[in-house]
Amino acid sequence: MNFIVCIKQVPETTEVKINPETNTLIREGVPSVVNPFDENAVEAALKLKEKHGGKVTAITMGPPQAAEALRTCLAMGVDEVILVSDRAFAGSDTWATSYALSQTIKKLGEYDLIICGKQAIDGDTAQVGPGIAEWLGLPQVTFAVKIEVEGKTAKVERLLEEVNEVVETPLPAVLTVVKQINEPRMPSLKGMMKAKKAEIKSLKAEDINGDPKNLGLNGSPTQVVKIFSPPPKGGGEKLDGEAAEIVDKLVSKIRERKII
Repeated sequence: MNFIVCIKQVPETTEVKINPETNTLIREGVPSVVNPFDENAVEAALKLKEKHGGKVTAITMGPPQAAEALRTCLAMGVDEVILVSDRAFAGSDTWATSYALSQTIKKLGEYDLIICGKQAIDGDTAQVGPGIAEWLGLPQVTFAVKIEVEGKTAKVERLLEEVNEVVETPLPAVLTVVKQINEPRMPSLKGMMKAKKAEIKSLKAEDINGDPKNLGLNGSPTQVVKIFSPPPKGGGEKLDGEAAEIVDKLVSKIRERKII
C-alpha cells in the first residue's frame, strides 16, 4: 500500500514576528519543528505500513529550511520525502496550500491513503486536510483516533466532543488524525544518520503543473488585512474586607450594573 503524509514545519516558539508588508509569519531564522499533530500522522502511516506493507511518503510545502522537518520524518522511518518549495507559493492560505499539495500528490501517481495532522499549531484552521480531499475528489474522515485498513476499505474511529463515531470509507481517502491516536516514535540513531545524508527532492510550481491563479497570495481567497495586539485590559476595582463582606459588596455592584 502507498501511504502519503502531509506535514508542516512550524515555529518552535510563540514569539513569532509578522511581515508588515504581507501580514504573514516571518519564518526565516526562527527555530522550527514538525507540527506535533503531523508527527502523529507520520506514526499512524508507519504503523499501517508495518502491518500491511508498502511505502510511506512525506510531503511538505514551505521554504528551503522546511527540508529539516522532512529529515525528521526520514529519521522516524519514512521511505521518501518531497519538498514543494517556490517563491510562487509565498503567502498561501489554506486554499492555496491544499491546492499545491494536491497537485503534488497527483504527480506521485498511485496512493491508497493520505494522512494529515488534525491542524497546524501556527494556524489552527484544520482546513488543509479537508481541502486536499476536495481538490482530489476523495472521501475524507477527520479527527481519527483509530484506523483499520482491510482491502480497499478503511474503518475509522473519530474522536468527537461527547461520543466516538466509527465510520467506513472506501480507499483512496484522506484522513486527519488527533494526538490521542498514538505516541510518535523517537528517531533511531541509524535513522538520524540516514536522514542527515539524504538528498531531499524538491519540486517547484512548474513541476507540479500548478495553475498560477491558485498559488500564493494571488491564489488565496482569504488574506490578512491587518494585524494588531488587543489593547491591555484596564485595572479592575479591588474589594477589601472579610470574605462575607466582599461577597455582599460584589453582589451589590453586580446588581447596580444590572448584570443580574
